[in-house]
Amino acid sequence: MPTRATEHEAGLGASAKQVAEHASALARLEIELAVLEVKRKVASLARGIAFGLVAAVLALYALGFGLGSAAAGIATVTSVWAALLIVTGILVLLVALFGALALMAIKKGAPLAPEQAIREAKLTSEALRHDGHQ
Repeated sequence: MPTRATEHEAGLGASAKQVAEHASALARLEIELAVLEVKRKVASLARGIAFGLVAAVLALYALGFGLGSAAAGIATVTSVWAALLIVTGILVLLVALFGALALMAIKKGAPLAPEQAIREAKLTSEALRHDGHQ
């Protein structure tokens, strides 16, 4: 036969179960936030690396065109070398552009630590520790 004491204990057990379920859901959400944040940073680092590789390839072409321009300028004094120098200048500008994009993307992605998730976890643990009281 249920008494007040057994009803109170059953209510306490249900409350404890609810608290555990909420804590578990909160932990899963914190982990999901951390994973999403790390994925975003890894994608940014990957973009930065890709931009850096494009800049390196274009720098190699710029060097080739620069040497071709110098050779054409020495071999003959015509407008051919001027055209090659213009192409070299454009490639150098592209190298500078992609190099700057690479640096910005790498700086945006570093460090890989999920800062927002860590901040949220600290706020949650503080709130739980203080039990809603300041």
